[in-house]
Amino acid sequence: MSRFFLPGDRIGEDTVTLTGGDAAHISKSLRMRPGERITVCDMKQNEFECVICKADPDCVTAKIESRRRNDAEPPYRAVVYQALPKGDKLDTVIQKSVEIGAVRIVPFECERCVVREAKEKSARLAERRRKIAEEAAKQCGRGIIPEVLETVSFEEALMDARNGDVAFMCYEGDGTLPLGKFVSGTGRDYRFLIGPEGGFSKKEAEAAAEAGLGLCGLGKRILRTETAALFVLSCMAYVHELAEKN
Repeated sequence: MSRFFLPGDRIGEDTVTLTGGDAAHISKSLRMRPGERITVCDMKQNEFECVICKADPDCVTAKIESRRRNDAEPPYRAVVYQALPKGDKLDTVIQKSVEIGAVRIVPFECERCVVREAKEKSARLAERRRKIAEEAAKQCGRGIIPEVLETVSFEEALMDARNGDVAFMCYEGDGTLPLGKFVSGTGRDYRFLIGPEGGFSKKEAEAAAEAGLGLCGLGKRILRTETAALFVLSCMAYVHELAEKN
């Protein structure tokens, strides 16, 4: 069933109203007609099963038939700090991170980043990336739209990450602990940094340790920057959502 996100103040007691791009998508792209069903989420993990009453390109109204609490959200928060990679790799990281369960993705620049973002483009790029997150959230049945922030500096990423219950940098150098030491099942707010294609410098690893972040190794194989975050998130999902049920 097609899924749409609306602010709670646009969801009434009995009806919902969709306008703009959502209305055009329903009436033109999906060619939905009165009597067909959609799911509307209020971005606070509440979702509503609705039947379309009117479908015009500029306005769609639907009657609420049932309400329920979305159960697709992980029982923990995972924030990904991703160093800017080359090409469209960040798009993939955002899309797949949303699918696996991240609640926020924060791009950042660091010493070995090949890509640099001009400040005047940051807001526009962030908006495009938020659309990627929204589409991924719709596709995989999330109860919220995960945040995608504008690009920050390495220092800003460190200062924000240190506020998590469990905060670590994924690092290929010496002095690391295995991922299992961080993803133990006791954390509820995970925050972790992934480096660019060239990895983090020793100076950056030292800065992370000084800020209170752990240094985490991801095994004997070297993972690409666009793979590392997904590997970490998958391990979290296994520990918190899958292993308990086996």
